[in-house]
Amino acid sequence: MAEAGNSAADRQPRPDSRPNPNEKLVKVFGSEQEPEALVVKGLLDSAGIDSDLTSASLVQDAFPGLGGMILLVREEDAEEARRVIAEGRRSAPDDDSTAEIAIIEEPPPKA
Repeated sequence: MAEAGNSAADRQPRPDSRPNPNEKLVKVFGSEQEPEALVVKGLLDSAGIDSDLTSASLVQDAFPGLGGMILLVREEDAEEARRVIAEGRRSAPDDDSTAEIAIIEEPPPKA
């Protein structure tokens, strides 16, 4: 269990949550799948870490050929964000399989 005051959720809220245009943002996650990026953003939000979900197509000038979605956080939150993401991956199921239901191909016997 994390010690009080060590997680982003325990920090004091920032007085102004509007983005500062001079603030350095760093990429902590990228995915080709928007739903996956939304889940990770939810993890960060739950941990009290502000993040910005951006389409990678918006950064095509800097990274041609890059697609999907990226998550950006404040530089001072990057280490904690990466820890939260790694912890979320450890607690996720090992595979994408779903519960299997046996399907009976034969009709039930007539009474």
